[in-house]
Amino acid sequence: WVVKDLVRRVARKGVTVLITGESGTGKEMFAQSIHNLSERKDKPFVPVNCASVPLELIEAEMFGYEPGAFTGARNRTREGKIQMADGGTLFLDEVGDMPLEMQAKLLRVIEEKKLQRLGSDRMHRVDFRVIAATNRNLSEAARQNRFRSDLYYRLNVVPLRLPPLRERVDDMEEMIDFFVEKVATKYELPRLSVSPGALARLKAYPWPGNVRELVNAITYAANNTDS
Repeated sequence: WVVKDLVRRVARKGVTVLITGESGTGKEMFAQSIHNLSERKDKPFVPVNCASVPLELIEAEMFGYEPGAFTGARNRTREGKIQMADGGTLFLDEVGDMPLEMQAKLLRVIEEKKLQRLGSDRMHRVDFRVIAATNRNLSEAARQNRFRSDLYYRLNVVPLRLPPLRERVDDMEEMIDFFVEKVATKYELPRLSVSPGALARLKAYPWPGNVRELVNAITYAANNTDS
């Protein structure tokens, strides 16, 4: 509830938010919620997984490019993710995995709100809100020069830590009921319920995969039951 209250407080203010937490805790879901509660809700929410974009393509992916800007570039102008987020929210997922060289270029765009596509000499103004997320300790990474300290402090305006599921035992019954109903609806299953014994075992399990693992477990159980 403390996290949800903070989300409601900061969402409308447009400040930069850094969401931290283990994998599977719902960082993108919270980022989407912040966007939906903000004044930018009618504009794009553009997610970028910084860990999944190949190193040689990340600059083109973020900034866009002009025809012939590099080998393999399409023969038409392509907007990058930052420009797609103009007026809305740019969600930098797994930002701790972004290459150092790219971090410097991203910092400049965040501060100046201007970008230059690859192969172009024209600057484009962009207006976007930044929400970043990571499962890494960026403060420690900055101390070890594995993450730019200036970018870290630029992102860490409002820190939002999502606790792992094992620290949220009091929330679990409500969450389980919600996901059971959601899974039953999705797979057109009859109305399901969780027995007291099953609930006790679910609460006792440490859930290393967090909410994502819980949803998978419920999905498996719901599709494997005869009653």
